[in-house]
Amino acid sequence: MTELAINQSNRRWPVARIICIGRNYREHAREMGHDPERSTPFFFFKPASALLSEGEPFCCPWFSQEVHHELELVIAIDQTLSAASKQQARDAVCGFAVGLDMTCRDRQREAKAQGRPWELAKGFDGSAPCSALQLGRYQDLESTDQLHLRVNDKLVQQGSWRDMIWPVPELLAEISRYVQLTPGDLIFTGTPAGVGPVQPGDVMHATLDDVCQLEVSVVAQAAP
Repeated sequence: MTELAINQSNRRWPVARIICIGRNYREHAREMGHDPERSTPFFFFKPASALLSEGEPFCCPWFSQEVHHELELVIAIDQTLSAASKQQARDAVCGFAVGLDMTCRDRQREAKAQGRPWELAKGFDGSAPCSALQLGRYQDLESTDQLHLRVNDKLVQQGSWRDMIWPVPELLAEISRYVQLTPGDLIFTGTPAGVGPVQPGDVMHATLDDVCQLEVSVVAQAAP
């Protein structure tokens, strides 16, 4: 079973699924050449093998020459949600973290151009680094604000999760119209503007205020 560390605890959080949201910040939608206006949330899944815990290095896939970071607020839930109301979705939040949706941008472009699925670009092993989980309800999340990502001490992404096109309760409720959310699901809620490349030798440091921290070293993956 895939598990995630819990802040200030010896216990671990059992992870059911990793669900990722695309284009949930207007400036990021614009930088990727898409319409920033609100539409039905675009989401996709990563396999359990994508989860990368604090302290583990991120391996740049051998099959990509353009690997990008995408900084994200991560939400954990502990209730089943099916066609949920916003209040039910809000009540299901039981923890949060800071994570990275690592993306092989060149492979993603190729797949889109060929009309093919792009799971390989998003769902490769280790493509979802995530900090330890901070247990807390939605009202605890509301005491936080700013997401930051530094690469080699240079600030490359910054934003408030409050600027999401789809706020967390609405986002969870909307997803639950299409798939039943279950206890243990992790939702990567989208990235603000500023996505960009990393390469072996880089060090990524992501934070949610001073509550959640994630430091990841980037290494090269040998070709098979």
